[in-house]
Amino acid sequence: MYTSKDIETRTIFVINCIEHNRNMRVSNGELLLEEKQDDVYRTLTKIPFQKLLALFIIGHITITTPLIEKCKKFNVALVVLKPNLRPVFYWANSAEANYLLRQKQYEYANNDLSIAKTIIKNKIHNQQIALKKTRKKDTSTTSAIDSCRLALNTIDDITEYNQLLGLEGFISKNYFSAYYQDLGWKSRMPRTKQDIINVTLDIGYTILFNYMECFVRMFGFDLYIGVYHRAWFKRKSLICDLIEPFRCIIDHAVLLAFNHKQFVKSDFIYRKSEYHLKLDCCAKYYNVFYKALIGYKKEIFSYIQAYYRCFMQKKSQKEYPIFDFEK
Repeated sequence: MYTSKDIETRTIFVINCIEHNRNMRVSNGELLLEEKQDDVYRTLTKIPFQKLLALFIIGHITITTPLIEKCKKFNVALVVLKPNLRPVFYWANSAEANYLLRQKQYEYANNDLSIAKTIIKNKIHNQQIALKKTRKKDTSTTSAIDSCRLALNTIDDITEYNQLLGLEGFISKNYFSAYYQDLGWKSRMPRTKQDIINVTLDIGYTILFNYMECFVRMFGFDLYIGVYHRAWFKRKSLICDLIEPFRCIIDHAVLLAFNHKQFVKSDFIYRKSEYHLKLDCCAKYYNVFYKALIGYKKEIFSYIQAYYRCFMQKKSQKEYPIFDFEK
């Protein structure tokens, strides 16, 4: 399984093929990344397989048998994703055999809220940081920050699942109202496509979900067994759990993009009482979220690794990892 030494000595290499015509090939035991320039493929970089921890390929590219063989030999996780970061192919040598991890997931008690409270506490903490980063002093923002602070002080006392759901919903409602108040925010309505902010958040969260799934798969988790989100047909509940502390990355990227006029209302069309992103604008939106998430690839990997170790060793709630958006 992946260790701290792996993070320090090996790299997660991301190849962006969304806007570039690129090719990969194996030569002398190294991975060569090439880009087509003037009808000729020129080498951009060479990477020894010993230095690779994972290879993420985003966009359309050809995968060869020698590449897969080298990834298998050096235990390099290979992930191929669509431009919206949805994984279409995944391979990792060690993950498939981790039956002990799945056994512990199946044995985890449904009424145990200890890990769930840690995850939601982390989410609220980062929402508070995101609000403070706006540097606004209006009533809505200060009230939302105070609500986050009070929630962080009381969340450990919660004993019922519905209480935790209610607290998370209440804090999120105040958070969104304050955070997007200058963008004409109404309310969070997932998948309803009632306004452009909600549509954009849906796109961003979907990309975050897909990106997180790639890292979680590296450790062999059963994606459908979570600790907070309940099991539901075809719902990858564990991914739904683990993206919660990282949603602030998408929230922040959306706010900046609209404030800087990078995202505008004319990017959308209104059809049958719903807003839809224009096809020719998809690449722009994908790239914004891609760049926002790639900057946190090490933090996300370290978080999942620490979560895996805590879960396998049945450590206490206080020992579970925390993602700090302030850093």
